[in-house]
Amino acid sequence: MSKVIESVVPVIEPIVESENCYLVDVEYLKEGPNWYLRVYADKEKGIDIEDCAEISEKLSEALDQISPDPFPKAYFLEVSSPGAERPLKTEQDILNAVGEYIHLDYYVPQFGEKFHEGTLLEVTDEMFQIEVTIKTRKKVLEIKRDAVSKLRLAIKF
Repeated sequence: MSKVIESVVPVIEPIVESENCYLVDVEYLKEGPNWYLRVYADKEKGIDIEDCAEISEKLSEALDQISPDPFPKAYFLEVSSPGAERPLKTEQDILNAVGEYIHLDYYVPQFGEKFHEGTLLEVTDEMFQIEVTIKTRKKVLEIKRDAVSKLRLAIKF
């Protein structure tokens, strides 16, 4: 985590929570000539544009008050939903995804595949249990956590 993110998360999180939302992720990155502070928030029934606008307004004011200024360059503040296929980064994100359709990428192939998509059935400290459909048959797979390089929500087609 960058020093900028470390210094602003304690300011961002309570503001997001004051709007009955929770903080999903914060990114501070350069794209082309511009710097961006991206704040991803969500809530149980999904975040909407009014929530984002309210959070953005409060954050803008609070971030301007931090002293010393943690931002080495001018930046654009963006507050948004994490999206329908958002990464599952925290343990709580993963636990909240039980029963959801997910996508797992692997470091090395598992059960002959580089990735799987299926319904997350169970999570333990050692593995993920998912139900996948192979051709027309449903199958339950147990995937070791340390074999998974990326984990995200997915849209079932």
